[in-house]
Amino acid sequence: MNDQQLLRYARHILLDELGIEGQEAFLGARALVVGAGGLGSPAAMYLASAGVGHIVLADDDTVELSNLQRQLLHTTDRLGQSKVASGRATLAALNPGIHVQVIERRLVDDELDEQVAAADVVLDCSDNFATRHQINRACVRHHKPLVSGAAIRFDGQVGVFDLRDATAPCYHCLFPEEADDVEEANCATMGVFAPLVGIIGSMQAAEALKVLAGLGTSLSGRLLHLDVLTMQWRSMNVPRDHECAVCAAR
Repeated sequence: MNDQQLLRYARHILLDELGIEGQEAFLGARALVVGAGGLGSPAAMYLASAGVGHIVLADDDTVELSNLQRQLLHTTDRLGQSKVASGRATLAALNPGIHVQVIERRLVDDELDEQVAAADVVLDCSDNFATRHQINRACVRHHKPLVSGAAIRFDGQVGVFDLRDATAPCYHCLFPEEADDVEEANCATMGVFAPLVGIIGSMQAAEALKVLAGLGTSLSGRLLHLDVLTMQWRSMNVPRDHECAVCAAR
């Protein structure tokens, strides 16, 4: 690290559990963030400010006025821009010393596989079950740690599926694809409390950084659920399904 980096990341370096070695792990890491909306905003911003050296931001949407209530990557003067272009501008302003790569389309098939394979950690900040299951399958194939978040109305959840560990569950173990509702809830029809996505997205960033630096104990094998109306957290264990259609062959 150069003198500017030592100064920028000084408060990380002061942490005995992190130190210079952990900060260098961040600087050398590549994170894939799928979704540049409510969850992706705080997640990507904290990854950038923490010094994750290469962030890939993928989203096929454009900035709309209704996004601005909660999606802090975007500003009023960027209405109509692609979310990833807007997000790149925000992240570059936060930390010009990192590289932000943007993908202005929905990641699917071979391209999703390629990006997951290249990543050190994957953050699922999407808003639909189909995308979540596609990301999970790619993470299972390439043994990549997946940090998953979701938020709707006043309820949020966050979990880690560390697929480097052969004993860890995958997302499908917890939410089998065949059990998903045909008409899934989304913010456009159900609404979402703005600070909730900030809480969940920030936790996704924290878990991703812990994975990258090998800090503490991750949420692998657990799911946290937050009811923000009562500010009550619930933790549930997530066992691996040895008959899981996605990860049983590991």
